Amino acid sequence: MKKMIVSCFVALFLLSTPLSVFPEEPVRIDVLYMNHGPLRPTLRELNNLFAGYGDGIVVSGHDFYSEEGARFKAEKGIKGHVPLVLWIDGKSTLKVNGTPVRFRGFPTGSGPASFQGKWNMEVLKEVLDQITDKN
Repeated sequence: MKKMIVSCFVALFLLSTPLSVFPEEPVRIDVLYMNHGPLRPTLRELNNLFAGYGDGIVVSGHDFYSEEGARFKAEKGIKGHVPLVLWIDGKSTLKVNGTPVRFRGFPTGSGPASFQGKWNMEVLKEVLDQITDKN
């Protein structure tokens, strides 16, 4: 009988506690990158941007040329020469103002033109602000 009463109190507590009391899971970001000279300025920019989100995000880097990176590429189906891909909560394409943006390649305006994606740090910040509710 005591167990039943205790269980009822626990259930009542859990049902009456607002969900905001429990911490939200941080946003997971996976970064597949080629660790070479042309990409290093972009990697520094990414690190600076990510630092502003504190515990709201968890970032995992995957070096394209490492054994771990090879496993990660296989898992994600990456077969070609791609200098940089970002996955935000498992997605490399997210909508920004209703338009799909693929976070792949160098940001627009940096690195070799043939490897530039159609995104920039401002767009990435907008997505991160949106997904972490940091507006």
